[in-house]
Amino acid sequence: MANAPQTLIDGSTLAALSLARAGVQHMFGVVGIPVTAVATRAVAAGVRFLAFHNEQSAGYAATAYGYLTGRPGVFLTVSGPGCVHGLAGLSNAAVNAWPAVMISGSCDQADAGKGDFQELDQIEAVKPFVKFSAKATHIAQIPRLVYQVLSQAVAGRPGGCYLDLPSDVLHQTISDSEADKILSEVENPRIEEIRDKEVLDIEKAVSLLRSAERPLIVFGKGAAFSRAEEPLKKLIETTGIPFLPTPMGKGLLPDTHELAATAARSLAIGQCDVALIVGARLNWLLHFGEPPRWSKDVKFILVDISTEEIELRKPHLGLVGDAKRVVELINKEIKDQPFCFGRSHPWVEAISKKAKDNVAKMEVQLSKDVVPFNFFTPMRIIRDAILSVGSPAPILVSEGANTMDVGRAVLVQNEPRTRLDAGTWGTMGVGLGYCIAAAVASPERLVVAVEGDSGFGFSAMEVETLVRYQLPVVVIVFNNGGVYGGDRRSPNEITGPHKDDPAPTSFVPGSAYHTLIEAFGGKGYLAGTPEELKSALSESFSARKPAVINVIIDPYAGAESGRMQHKN
Repeated sequence: MANAPQTLIDGSTLAALSLARAGVQHMFGVVGIPVTAVATRAVAAGVRFLAFHNEQSAGYAATAYGYLTGRPGVFLTVSGPGCVHGLAGLSNAAVNAWPAVMISGSCDQADAGKGDFQELDQIEAVKPFVKFSAKATHIAQIPRLVYQVLSQAVAGRPGGCYLDLPSDVLHQTISDSEADKILSEVENPRIEEIRDKEVLDIEKAVSLLRSAERPLIVFGKGAAFSRAEEPLKKLIETTGIPFLPTPMGKGLLPDTHELAATAARSLAIGQCDVALIVGARLNWLLHFGEPPRWSKDVKFILVDISTEEIELRKPHLGLVGDAKRVVELINKEIKDQPFCFGRSHPWVEAISKKAKDNVAKMEVQLSKDVVPFNFFTPMRIIRDAILSVGSPAPILVSEGANTMDVGRAVLVQNEPRTRLDAGTWGTMGVGLGYCIAAAVASPERLVVAVEGDSGFGFSAMEVETLVRYQLPVVVIVFNNGGVYGGDRRSPNEITGPHKDDPAPTSFVPGSAYHTLIEAFGGKGYLAGTPEELKSALSESFSARKPAVINVIIDPYAGAESGRMQHKN
């Protein structure tokens, strides 16, 4: 009896099967020639595909997904311009140290160099932004390379990786038995979490903390990525050392914790003598660890997964390793000889008093109902609405200048990884992509975006994506008529042949952003008073359906620097 004929599968199917068998659960992207079949077959293999309007937003979504889940976020693009748009995601992954993989189609290998459709040397194009890149030149290489880019994305310091799939490779075929054999050979190991590196000098770190007069613990999104919240909580509460989170470190310990130094930031960093920095880089967000913001005599203990980062910063003491593991080892070392800075310790007392004083000043400003809205009144109402949800707390997505800065001071994070903002690069345009990533990565949580109107505009069309997938996302747009607040020109700047044009910072006054989502069947709200905003928040939070709340802000309430002038 003759053998049954072998079933043939093509490169698109093999790529989809490789992703599914490697444990990829979600993929983001924009389909088209030559990758549409990769997406449809990935869905058939059990991968949820979230189709976007723009590759930039898809890339931003993948990076945030990698941060929230600890596993590489995967996004798919077409060749040429699709790949170029996707560079936004790869660069975001690199700068924030989040694991992400971009997979792009590319032109037929036989036509390379001839000016083929959307031809680009994509391996060269991605080079500045990736840890690792690879091109499949034959269908049999696809499974190994899929596993390799996924593994490299989380190895050591997380970051972006790239896989190039030429059109001819996607159309090549092999038998299903041969495909099974290749997949089995590469299936182990599967996607791995970051491995611990050797950790040295734990005793010295503990000794520095124990002998310090004014110690401070600073932690960032690297600590959040490594799930370091429990050992950090134990360390802080055992030792009584005040702590300061970076913006996306907020929530690892509650913002309302009695040892939180966020509201006394200048005092904390300006006067501490020993600073344990966990999963945060001494970059612009922490004033480079330099005077005058920091004391010239401060001793930094820097915990980082990357040896290169420690070598760059040259701290008093560097501990190379995963943040969670290093803090666990510090706790273990302290256990034998515990110490604690009590509430009455002068340093702890000074931080606590300063924080309480600053919070009280802020609350005076927040207590006023100012109409037309400034930034503080609606932000207080939003804060209270978010807190009323309880646990699991909503994930907050925040971007903008004034909107993000005020939100960072006013909105409260009490649970880990519940704040996504413009990040290390201060990137505008991440908002809607981050919302979609958060909704699929944490389906049990409501997602609330607080966006400036300029930041919202970068990716506003993705509200259709929210409606299409019926994601529980409420987007709140602070509409003040432009970048920083519309036309801020002085009279002597309004001159020249185009003086009657709108200012470079101006948008159409009274833009009806809420009607955009209504065009796709979502719910829109317009809010210009406290009562209208409270009603919109209550209704949209309860519904857990896609919504946009257009909050009208006084165009003169903002500041160009993006840092509000606080008036008490």
